[in-house]
Amino acid sequence: MPLYNHKINSKLPNIKTTIFTVIGQLAHEHKAINLSQGFPNFEPDPSLIDLVTKAMKQGYNQYAPMAGVMELREMISEKIEQLYSRHYHPDKEMTVTIGATQAIFTIITAFIGKGDEVIVIKPAYDCYEPAIEVNGGIPVFVQLNNTDFKLDWALFRSKITPRTKMVIINTPHNPSGIIFSKADMLELQKSLENTNIIIISDEVYEHITFDGHKHESASKYEGLASRTFVCGSFGKTFHITGWKMGYCAGPAELMHEFRKTHQFNVFSADHAVQKALASYLKEPQHYLGLNQFYQKKRDLFLDALSTSRFKIKPSQGTYFQLVDYGDISQEPDQVFAERLVKEHKIASIPISGFNTKGTDEHLLRFCFAKTDETLEKAAEILCRL
Repeated sequence: MPLYNHKINSKLPNIKTTIFTVIGQLAHEHKAINLSQGFPNFEPDPSLIDLVTKAMKQGYNQYAPMAGVMELREMISEKIEQLYSRHYHPDKEMTVTIGATQAIFTIITAFIGKGDEVIVIKPAYDCYEPAIEVNGGIPVFVQLNNTDFKLDWALFRSKITPRTKMVIINTPHNPSGIIFSKADMLELQKSLENTNIIIISDEVYEHITFDGHKHESASKYEGLASRTFVCGSFGKTFHITGWKMGYCAGPAELMHEFRKTHQFNVFSADHAVQKALASYLKEPQHYLGLNQFYQKKRDLFLDALSTSRFKIKPSQGTYFQLVDYGDISQEPDQVFAERLVKEHKIASIPISGFNTKGTDEHLLRFCFAKTDETLEKAAEILCRL
């Protein structure tokens, strides 16, 4: 019997294997130190694992409520109000999700249709554009400048058209490590006045800021909060990326529409983990101490690279550090990154794939959410280049 010839009209014809997969596979093959993908190589707090085990033994092993365990939603609401002076109603304005990526995909699916434009600030994490395109939307790019990653707000405003339905921002910003300032947030607020444009504010690194920099959540600004889904990640905050646990907060009328899609996409997130996180969040130091924890790692890594030939501007937030290798090689960044894996046994992420039209500025991204021993070994290799 002849095989059926599938004639697929792909919704994502231009999507290739992600650079994270390419570099990750190379790192595995060559047994390289892996500072590429953004996950810690150390264990989470044992007490959090104990809380999950306890919840499982107590019987929280079936479906959780669709919007999330109420106790957890209440704790998230309380955290946001304490930090940013904005109250979100736990029942109507808060939903627990399977990671922030699911929240972002669900928001885009719920609101973006054929021909709708979505402004994406580049370089951008690679989950935004496919979610827009698979729903028939059109990504419209605004590139941060290549010296200090500042946003040209006049350029941003020039990209707004009658077809603009949504804007996606990310602060603290992956991959650059910059943080949107209060002035930036006020410019964004001003730019969207008298429009119905929705914002996705990807704030998964909200608790990882350095050198006294403050995270400016969209929830702090009335003119932004009234049109914004704020997306957070417990995976990034508590070193549990594999648990895939996040949340989003937003105005009731927007959240009502979000849940129409959410309930048929995943319905609910892991029940026992939600119960554990509800208890764990009762101690604010579990997240308030994160800045100091990661600043020590950033500083250790930068100090160890001080004799290298890389040009480095210290990251303001996230657990990523960009380095400029222009004084070492003029190779394209992906070529150089792959050569580092194969010849020097160290893995990083090239940045050109995150830029508009693949602009190559000879930048690599290293993740410093690693043990001190790993960072020291990595820096020793990099200083020999």
